[in-house]
Amino acid sequence: MADDRHYDVIIIGTGAGGGTLAHRLASTGKRVLILERGDYLPRERDNWDSTAVFVKGKYRAPEFWYDKHGNQFPPEVNYYVGGNTKFYGAALFRLRPEDFGELRHHDGISPAWPIRYEDLEPYYTQAEHLYLVHGRHGEDPTGGPTSAQYAYPPVEHEARIQQLSDDLEKAGLRPFHLPIGVNLTQDETGRATHDSVCIRCDRVDGFPCLMGAKSDAQVICVDPALKYDNVTMVTGANVRRLETDPTGRTVTRVVAELGSGTTEGFSADIVVVAAGAVNSAVLLLRSANDKHPGGLANSSDVVGRHYMRHNNLALMAVSKEPNPTRFQKTLALHDWYLGADDWDYPLGGIQMLGKSDADQIHGEAPRWAGEVAPDMPFEVLAHHAVDFWLCGEDLPLPDSRVTLDKDDAIHLALDEKNNTAGLKRLQHKLQGMLGHLGMHEQHLLSHSIYLHKGMPIGATAHQAGTVRFGDDPRSSALDVNCKAHDLDNLYVVDTSFFPSIGAVNPSLTAIANALRVGDHIAARLS
Repeated sequence: MADDRHYDVIIIGTGAGGGTLAHRLASTGKRVLILERGDYLPRERDNWDSTAVFVKGKYRAPEFWYDKHGNQFPPEVNYYVGGNTKFYGAALFRLRPEDFGELRHHDGISPAWPIRYEDLEPYYTQAEHLYLVHGRHGEDPTGGPTSAQYAYPPVEHEARIQQLSDDLEKAGLRPFHLPIGVNLTQDETGRATHDSVCIRCDRVDGFPCLMGAKSDAQVICVDPALKYDNVTMVTGANVRRLETDPTGRTVTRVVAELGSGTTEGFSADIVVVAAGAVNSAVLLLRSANDKHPGGLANSSDVVGRHYMRHNNLALMAVSKEPNPTRFQKTLALHDWYLGADDWDYPLGGIQMLGKSDADQIHGEAPRWAGEVAPDMPFEVLAHHAVDFWLCGEDLPLPDSRVTLDKDDAIHLALDEKNNTAGLKRLQHKLQGMLGHLGMHEQHLLSHSIYLHKGMPIGATAHQAGTVRFGDDPRSSALDVNCKAHDLDNLYVVDTSFFPSIGAVNPSLTAIANALRVGDHIAARLS
């Protein structure tokens, strides 16, 4: 079968990159077709149920990938309209200006980008305003210059987190309000007003929002874009390959398997891939032909390589005082982002996680948690828990890569010890301070308890880097406008384009870049 309509632009994927690009192009009047592998996430009580979301993985894709040893693992991927933003924590940070330049780490070099912070800064501002980011520029000591303040004030701390912020300041540190995308209106005490869409619940981080109050790509971009007559979306469209003309310079057909079991072809002047760093690389590799034997856009042999996902650690401290906080994701700390007085290399950043509950702890804590706290019920542990997320940069290694085998199975090779020294020092810094922050020996147990959990290979929420952009076609797949060097009408706008990942959540950078590339594509079409 074939769709007999020809479009100006086809966008494959509806996450932070693809969804935002669709929104940018909707008002141009150009014919835009969005192809989404999944459907709309069902709105149901299980959206906010910890056991369903975290323990049973109800909304994860029912698929398995393979690690470098050939072992199966379930990746943390979700195929719905809005992509992985349906489940993200909406922490929307800018990269630091230093992240765009070459940075020396303990284990190697984080390479420079072909654009500077100043090139992306106007689009960062537009992205923050579009995604309703609440925050206050000037608080983060490592933040770059800004052309405008956030359009919305920071989400106020609840009492226990305000106490933590005060204690950190007394220790000589500079905590700041975490920038977060939520549709929240607060009263003078910080509580949600009666007409606020966001209700300041404890389900913001890792859960889809039943209220539509989290700034995900579906709510903010895709649904508004579809109000335009020139924008069309087909859900349940699993794009299998891209076909080119005989010269190999132009993508002429996008072939997708539809939910009905049929296969259909679509065509457009411009084709944009935004399926996530793993699946975008897989699509390009699977689309190999005589002119592109190594896969589309892959004359440099970098497609699938330089996979990054951050060095992350979830750390749960047990406070001697109860922690009744509900909306806990309001504080971050970057004092050691670029280094420390006893370490010349970047350590990374610390931010609050969403508030844990007993089901999450029971389902997610390390196996030894029960041995450490045998007499403490998970409900009591959760009531006293203060949850931190530590984020360090991993480096783009050529052998950290995505490949396909002869059976079309996805393989992901990853060096899980890549550049972890900084993260370990960051953990040591935080744990060394917790005793001064009301989390120490004299609490419910006779000794301190810090449950920490590293992220296994299946933690793909921050995936990036497999189709990097650059000035040199010999070492990059895309040019500075995220167009493939090897093709005239193929673009990639998800986090695949990252040459490095920094140590903050990548979503805002993907959003800002999609706006930047959207302006380029709109100008090209006009």
